[in-house]
Amino acid sequence: MTGYGKSVLQLPTKKITIEVKSLNSKNLDLNARMPSIYREKELSLRKLIASELERGKIDFSIYVEITGEETTTQVNKTVIKQYIKQLKDIVDGDETELLKMAVRFPDALSTERDDIDEDEWVTILQEIKVALKNIAIYRLDEGKALEADFKVRLENIESLLEQIITMDPERIEGVRERLRKGVDDLKEKVDENRFEQELVFYIEKFDITEEKVRLKNHLDYFNSALNSDDSNGKKLAFIGQEMGREINTIGSKSNYAPMQKLVVQMKDELEKIKEQLLNVL
Repeated sequence: MTGYGKSVLQLPTKKITIEVKSLNSKNLDLNARMPSIYREKELSLRKLIASELERGKIDFSIYVEITGEETTTQVNKTVIKQYIKQLKDIVDGDETELLKMAVRFPDALSTERDDIDEDEWVTILQEIKVALKNIAIYRLDEGKALEADFKVRLENIESLLEQIITMDPERIEGVRERLRKGVDDLKEKVDENRFEQELVFYIEKFDITEEKVRLKNHLDYFNSALNSDDSNGKKLAFIGQEMGREINTIGSKSNYAPMQKLVVQMKDELEKIKEQLLNVL
C-alpha cells in the first residue's frame, strides 16, 4: 500500500500542487490538508480517495502558490492609521518603525474569503484524479515486485517440504530403532505382537501426513489467490496463518533434528512473507 502520487496545475494566477502519500495500515486513515477555500469539497474528496485507494495511511495535500496579482489579503488602512496615531501619543518615533509595529496588531490585515470557482474546481478535480492514478501506478509497480518475492518464498517452502517428505521414512525408522533399543536396554522379554501394536500407535502420534498434504494445499491456494485480480491482502494473510499452523505442527511432531532444521527454514521464509503481506492491499 506504500505509494506516492503528485500532479501540478498551473492556472492564470496560481500554481496548485496536489500530493498523495500512502503508507501501510489495516484500515483507511486519511489526513487531508488544503486551503480553507476548498474545505467545502473535503467530504466528496474523502469519498473519492477512499474509493480509489481503499486502505492505508493516506496523506492528501493541496498546496496553492499565488503567481499573479490575485490576493485575498488586504491592508486595513484605516485601522493602521489609528494604530500609528495612538503610538505617536505614546512615543515620538520614526513613522516607518511605527508602521512596522502597527501592521502586527490585530485587524491590521484583513482576509476576504472568496467563494470557490466551480469551473476552476472542475480543473483541480481532474488533476486530483491524475495524482490518484499516479499513486495507483506506484502501488502496482510495488505489487509486482512483492509478487515476485512471494513466489520465490513459496518455492523455497515447497522445496523444503519436499525434503521433509523425502526424509520422513528415515525419521520413522529412526523412531522405531530408538524404541527398539530402549526396550532391548531393559533386558526384559516382551510380547512382540503387543510391542508392534504399541509401536504403531506411538508412531501414529508422530505421523505428519495430514500436515504435509494441508501445507501443500495452502501453498497452492496462496499461489492462486496471488494471481487473482481482486484485492486480496487479507485473504493472503489468512492463508499465511494456516500455513504457519501446519509448519508448527510438523515441527512439534517431527522429533527428528534434521527435519526440525528444515522446519526452522520454512518458518523463516513464512515470516518474510508475513512481513511483506502488510504491504498488500
